[in-house]
Formats: sequence, C-alpha cells, structure tokens
Amino acid sequence: MDGAAESPNTNGGATSRRIGILTAGGDAPGMNAAIRAVVRTAANAHIEVVGFRRGYEGLIRDLAEPLDGRSVANIIQRGGTFLETSRSPEFRTPAARGLAARNLKRHQIEALIVVGGEGSMRGAKVFCEETGTPVFVIPASIDNDIPGTDYSIGFDTAVNTALDAIDRIRDTAFAYERVFCVEVMGRDSGFIAISVALGGGAEVVVVPEIPLSLDQVCDRVEESHRRGKRSSIVVVSEGPRTGGVIPVADALTARLGMQARVVVLGHVQRGGAPTARDRLLASRLGAGAIAAILDNSPPSLIGEERGSIIRVALTDLADQRRTLDPALIELVHQLST
Repeated sequence: MDGAAESPNTNGGATSRRIGILTAGGDAPGMNAAIRAVVRTAANAHIEVVGFRRGYEGLIRDLAEPLDGRSVANIIQRGGTFLETSRSPEFRTPAARGLAARNLKRHQIEALIVVGGEGSMRGAKVFCEETGTPVFVIPASIDNDIPGTDYSIGFDTAVNTALDAIDRIRDTAFAYERVFCVEVMGRDSGFIAISVALGGGAEVVVVPEIPLSLDQVCDRVEESHRRGKRSSIVVVSEGPRTGGVIPVADALTARLGMQARVVVLGHVQRGGAPTARDRLLASRLGAGAIAAILDNSPPSLIGEERGSIIRVALTDLADQRRTLDPALIELVHQLST
C-alpha cells in the first residue's frame, strides 16, 4: 500500500481512499455478512468500496460496481454471495493477472479484499507478489481447511445443516434397524465429517486424512451390532481419497447381509441462512480486514485464533495445510460404544 495515501478524515470530509472486494471459489454461508461488514466499516472510515462480481473472473472482465451501506442492506441473513462467485482458470495465467491489476489501477483501488477459500488465498498470494497489490484474505469455506485460522466462514452452518439431516436419518435408522451411510462434503478435508460424526453420534467416520479400510469400517459396525445395537450411522467424507460413500455401503451390505442405505447430502450443505456463529465470525473478520488496511499491514489473511481476530502474512502461509487431529477418529469410536 502506498504509504502516502490519504488518511481517513474523521471530520467526515472526502477521501481518495478506495478498496475492492470480491468473493471467489466455492460459496459459503456468511459471505454476505462479511461483505456487509467490510462495506459498512469502510464507510465509517471514509473509504470507498468497489465490488467485483463473479470473483477473479469479474476482476479480469472489470465487472465492477460501487458499494455503499444501502447496497448491503438486508443481506446478513442470506446464504451464498450477492456478488456471485466463480472458479477462474484464466486467473492462473500471468497475462490475466496483469489485466486484473490494470483494472484495479484504473479504478484507483489501493487494496483488494478477497473472501474465499484455500485456492482463492493461493491466487491472492501470487497476485500480490506479481503486481504489488496489497491483498487481504477473509477465509470463507465450508471445508474449514484454510491455514492460519481456527475457523472459516460457512463451516459452522455446513456442519449444522449436515447434523440436522443426520438426526433425522437416525430416527429412521432406529425405527427400521438399518445401517445408513451418509456422505458429506469437504473435498480433501475431513473437518465437516469428523464434526458431524461426533455431534451426531455416528459409529464410524471415514475421512481423507486418515486411511480406514473397508474391512475396518465393517469390523466397527459389526462390533457395534455385537454389543446390541441394531442401527448404525457411518459418515463418509466425499472425494477420491476416501472413494466416496458407495464402496462403503456395498462392503457393509455384503458383510452384514442387509442393505446399507446411502444418503448423499451434497450441495445442500452450502446453502441456507448462516448460523449466528458464522454471522458473528464474518462480521468480525470483515471489520478486521478494514483495520488491517488502515494500519498499512502487509498482505495478510484475517483469521480467528482462540477467539481473537489475527493477521497472518500471506507469505507465512505458502505451503501450510490445516491438519486433522487423529485422536478425534478414535473419539468417535469410543463414544459410539
């Protein structure tokens, strides 16, 4: 950021400061709350905000529009993102990133806020390194796989959505004495699966980070039945690393001699009104991003750690990944006895 940029005028006068904001990658409940917090906190600091529709693609295509307090009225309770989002393969090229930087310069935008997940953060890091544009990332992903923060926007809502479904499925599983295999989202991350399994009292959980063979899954369900249980819930994280829910259900059907039912929750976990937890987190992170810009901080991820809002330099997050505690897998097994 240009150190000579005009400081906010606390007397309410005009200011030349202007920032951009976009939402990129997969949508997550609470993104709208984050945009709202950025726009209204910026207004209080006399900073203009320009929104770019459809994420990095909109930055390349210059899909810009000014945002003010009225632009973000009545959106805090809405899922998704009113700025829309996309995944932009073109932004991976230096030519496209150069065009995006020129668009920011034409609008006299001095800093960019990106609300998105791990891939969006990597794109932001490359973009600011190549172009010198200060970029601040607000982590928003139902997968909760973003390093530098304990929680990302949308995770709590996704977990509660899946948990509500599992509670309903368990009622039927108990009534019919059946095994249900439930697939949840998470891409290469098992944070949703492990949280839902613990919160829903599942007998087994299968996550990408910790290999569990089909025989081991069957052994655990059989052991549960030997202890007198007549119904079971198996939570499986999606993706190629786990193989998905179908092979698990087929193996259980073959071993138990009873049909294991399959439920794929899919994109229902992405939508819907954000929980209070996600609205609070999004509001705090949005305000934190503006505070970082006002403090002339280096390009950073604005995260939450142990309840506090923190700034982590993007350069420190280059090769980091969030790791899942393997003890939680065993805890699921222990608590299902």
